[in-house]
Amino acid sequence: MFEKLLSEFTIKSMTLPNRFVVPAMVTRLSGEDGFVNQDIVDRYVRFAQGEIGLIVVEAMAVHNAKSGPLLRICGEEYKPGLTDLAKRVHDNGPSKVVPQIIHFLKIARSGWRQKIEDLTHDDIRLIIQQYGEAAARARECGFDGVEMHMAHAYTMSSFLSKRNRRPDEFGGKSLENRLRVPLEVVQQVRKHVGDDFAVGIRFLGEECIKGGYTTEESALIALRMAEAGVDYISLSAGGKFEDAIHRDGEVLYPYTGYSGDRCMPPADYPDAYNLHMADAARRMIRSQGLETPVIATGKISTPELGESVLQEGKADLIGMARALLADPDIPKKIREGRADTIMKCIYWNVCKALDETFHKVVCGLWPKGHIQAPLSDDTVAPEWPSTESLKVLARTNQIRLNWEKATDNEEVAGYEIWRSEDGGKNFSHLYSVQVTMYTDNLTMSGRQYAYYIKAYDLAGNKSTPSNIVKADVPLRIDLLAQPTGAVQA
Repeated sequence: MFEKLLSEFTIKSMTLPNRFVVPAMVTRLSGEDGFVNQDIVDRYVRFAQGEIGLIVVEAMAVHNAKSGPLLRICGEEYKPGLTDLAKRVHDNGPSKVVPQIIHFLKIARSGWRQKIEDLTHDDIRLIIQQYGEAAARARECGFDGVEMHMAHAYTMSSFLSKRNRRPDEFGGKSLENRLRVPLEVVQQVRKHVGDDFAVGIRFLGEECIKGGYTTEESALIALRMAEAGVDYISLSAGGKFEDAIHRDGEVLYPYTGYSGDRCMPPADYPDAYNLHMADAARRMIRSQGLETPVIATGKISTPELGESVLQEGKADLIGMARALLADPDIPKKIREGRADTIMKCIYWNVCKALDETFHKVVCGLWPKGHIQAPLSDDTVAPEWPSTESLKVLARTNQIRLNWEKATDNEEVAGYEIWRSEDGGKNFSHLYSVQVTMYTDNLTMSGRQYAYYIKAYDLAGNKSTPSNIVKADVPLRIDLLAQPTGAVQA
């Protein structure tokens, strides 16, 4: 069933055990000193234990500029911790691991931010050199490759942006000019790591801001990067300063506007919302006879969906950030035939909100107090206390469900709500919660809905379905009234 997802994939000198990728996600687990600590090690070891093909470690700075909690790779003093991190990942599973390296500009609580237009030519030359030196450290630390961060609100993305206002050879309305600095970074990185080390890049498939570029240009950027010799391309979206919401006294956070939603599509966005970006880039690259692999990301919510993306040739690798945060064991579980024990991400973006407020990033589905995903080898599923555990209360515009607590030999981690809109013939997963109640406000009058609940434990073992309850939402007669001004036949 998961033939392509579970197949090996080679990128330069690294052979991935499968096609799952966990893209770089800020954890806020490091201190402002930028050194690797035990919480950071534990987070990436947990991904490795789940057998994720490629683990991209959260962005780490190539320079010493002040920031909040952020890893660093800008000096020799950071190498011991990074070396230990790479080794621990390798010791705990078959995963390959690369750090994402980033340069960012200054921002202030007043709302002021430095822009690429403020950089001198000497500043730019220094940034290019810093990328090369950071990449060399990544190799020296034992990582399997390195990924250059050229997405979202940061320095390299700002050069690529259609909103780049520099008047010189590094900006303006020319795509060729906007590519100049990023391509020099690619060349500098390759010079420092050699031809046998995997070099990837992550940039935006769409800026998702007024006046920003779309796939018409990102496909060309992807082609130029492939021609420049990058070994894989990872597409993201949005996350820009231009539409960010500034809160008084706080540093501007680039994921608070519409472009932030496009970067991390929440629950009310369709699955695979950004897939067309990877598809466009891959088609452009293949049309020119190049085989550079492309990673698709953006609410690819299930392994079944990931497999279909690969089978349809829309991407070569599947990036699942929030889904793998919720359950790092997805690759291992499907390899062992235990897909039914996967804990499903519900995309309510608690993780995004924690990042935004500089708190440690955890998943809202984990038991309270956990800063890492639960790890359990238990095989005993939760049980219901009675055959009539689930109750329903229908209202005019919403349906409220209540149920009894399930029991488990370890711990009940949460409950999955399953809903049918066709009288109980076909059910689909609607949501997951940790409490014993749920209100469904996505119902329409004049329809019948059916529900059941599954309890799950720390290992993802699911109970048998609860009893099925049905609810008729009363038809609102006023909705059927003749519209004012309508012409009768």
